[in-house]
Amino acid sequence: MDGSPPPNQKNPYVVCNGIRFPKDGHFITGRIRGALRKNAYEAKETEAVLRVVREGDTVIELGAGIGYMSSLIASKRKVTAVHSFEANPALIPYIQSVHAANELDNCHITHAILGARKGRADFYARANVLSSSLSPLEGDTPEKVQKVSVDVLNAKQTFRDTGANVLVCDIEGAEADLLPALDLSKLRAAVIELHPQIVGPEGINKVFRAMMDGGLAYYARGSTNKVVSFRRAW
Repeated sequence: MDGSPPPNQKNPYVVCNGIRFPKDGHFITGRIRGALRKNAYEAKETEAVLRVVREGDTVIELGAGIGYMSSLIASKRKVTAVHSFEANPALIPYIQSVHAANELDNCHITHAILGARKGRADFYARANVLSSSLSPLEGDTPEKVQKVSVDVLNAKQTFRDTGANVLVCDIEGAEADLLPALDLSKLRAAVIELHPQIVGPEGINKVFRAMMDGGLAYYARGSTNKVVSFRRAW
């Protein structure tokens, strides 16, 4: 023993686009770690939000993941705040640690989802935390999946309370049911990651219809493949 500190004490973070992520083998797995180190993690979403989000915006994020998108927005744009809502209870402490590591005091994480009215919803927590979702999947078994109950907050009230004018959404196939239930009329813009393999053509049409009903139009320059952006004007 030479008295040297363990490697994780020498360099306790993985860095992506200037954002520090505490090393944690449960969340920062090999594939994710490699993408972070190459600045390739959620690359299409990164490009979209940096095109859409402006200084002074207040952002609501549905589906916070490992805290990447909220940290990116807060560190790269002078936003008023980012309010993130995440259904997976296992992710909340890690997201908080990411925000703390990057000294972001305008990021707020809440363990809940948004809906048309207050209540409870089932969430399916899987060993791969980023594959967990609000929907059961074929092959789920009690040995592989833990079903937990999650608070549902009134979306209209939450949008009003936060003053959000931009929506960022990645909720693993729940977008087709949730977005039509939201009042999108006060939004300036939205960035949505679609999951066509889950929601199908009908679900995709429901998302676009909800945006149009909210007065938002498809924004091609902020869209790539499954990541689609909408703006009220440009």
